[in-house]
Amino acid sequence: MARRALEASSSLSSRLLFSSTIALLTKPISSPLHDSIRHVQTLAYEEIQASPSKPFNRTAFVFHGLLGSGRNWRTFSRSLATELDKRSPENEWRLVLVDLRNHGRSAHIEGLKQPHNISNAAEDVANLVKLQNWAWPDVVIGHSMGGKVALDFATSCARGDYGQSAIFPKQLWVLDSVPGEVITENNGDEIEKVLLTLKSLPSHLPSRKWVVDHMLSLGFSKTLSEWIGSNLKKSGESVVWSFDLDAAIDMFNSYRETSYWPLLEHPPKGLEIAMVQAEKSDRWQPHILQKLEALSKKEHVSPEEGKVSFHVLPNAGHWVQVDNPKGLLEIMTPNFLS
Repeated sequence: MARRALEASSSLSSRLLFSSTIALLTKPISSPLHDSIRHVQTLAYEEIQASPSKPFNRTAFVFHGLLGSGRNWRTFSRSLATELDKRSPENEWRLVLVDLRNHGRSAHIEGLKQPHNISNAAEDVANLVKLQNWAWPDVVIGHSMGGKVALDFATSCARGDYGQSAIFPKQLWVLDSVPGEVITENNGDEIEKVLLTLKSLPSHLPSRKWVVDHMLSLGFSKTLSEWIGSNLKKSGESVVWSFDLDAAIDMFNSYRETSYWPLLEHPPKGLEIAMVQAEKSDRWQPHILQKLEALSKKEHVSPEEGKVSFHVLPNAGHWVQVDNPKGLLEIMTPNFLS
């Protein structure tokens, strides 16, 4: 969920792969009442490697936040791939930037399991892995809403929800995402205001500039207004949203209501959950930070459990990869290599 799309010259190569246009996954779904067959299209994604000619032996998935898309993380992911290549040339990392359901190039995929919630968004990713016959990712990175998708993905892998072949990642990076239920009056006011504002607008809009100016006139910040405007695409003589707004609202409600404290309190053996708080973010309450610090300093950890680490990203608000990308790289890279 970031507003910048810095496309500096780079020797890196990114390949856009839209599997949703070429493949269908047929998966039997059972219920207490009946058995049915549903057809699921796979999510859109983009792959980034520092050296595309080399076969990769490590994979990290990247999940964006509400109303965003994988491309919001393209510049940071290129930098991360480059840094990993410098520090550990024997490993070739592939970063897969996923457009979650109802967002980006996955916005209008049909046949996805209902309802539109965090759990089903995570299952979409598992379906993508299975259909592409990929190895399960070594690392999963999730920002904001994507952080909870990452937590659900790991939980479901460990629980066996995706089948016996599923392997949970070795690391989760949860970036400025509160792991428990989100109290609306403290954390949801601005987000809800944005969603209500967008809901009040017609489906076809005059231009990106018109949208940005309109958001500014309503008192939203320039950063937020320009980021909102970056999520528009051309449609004839007008512009439309690159996300499914109604379904995104459902996902936001699910984000607020879900809690993953049980996973943090007892992570499965072999999993490290790295929680990152943006120093200037207004989404954190003191008791949540205290709890995370306590979990990261937990003594007498069972040998059958994984671990939690807690990091503070200085000089950054919620848009961590834009506000302080260098600082985020400095936190993440050595932990990747460990």
